[in-house]
Amino acid sequence: MKIGIISDTHDNLNNLKTALEILETSGIGMLLHCGDLSGPAVVEAMSGFDTWIARGNVDHHPELERTVQETLGNGRLAERHRLTLEGRSALLVHGHREAELRRVVNAGEYAYVFHGHIHRRRDETVGRTRVISPGALGGMRWQQRSFCILNLESDKVAFIEV
Repeated sequence: MKIGIISDTHDNLNNLKTALEILETSGIGMLLHCGDLSGPAVVEAMSGFDTWIARGNVDHHPELERTVQETLGNGRLAERHRLTLEGRSALLVHGHREAELRRVVNAGEYAYVFHGHIHRRRDETVGRTRVISPGALGGMRWQQRSFCILNLESDKVAFIEV
């Protein structure tokens, strides 16, 4: 199984649509958004995927929660999601609560921790936990805009620049 991981779209629909086209062409069905979507149009664009969203520190649009519920279903937008991916435990968060993120990573209770907020790509193992940040599709420009695909079978991450 392969999953798409995106973050920090900040309403950049052009980069999001490019990423979604690549994911669809690659046969990806599950999408994890690590937060900072910004508005409802981002949610609507992701409606063709099994999408889980971590609420980011700028995700306060008054229609965001309703749009997620109507478009993706109940429980798809939360501060954190505890998921099981191919039998492995995973946590999806935005990462703006840095002390909490460090604590969770260092605790080693998850096989994967996916986060955003830093607008940089990250793929490292801390103890027993693989920590992945896909970079950013919008917002501040620290690196070339990017997202990633995680192949759970091979445990390989491919970062894709847009």
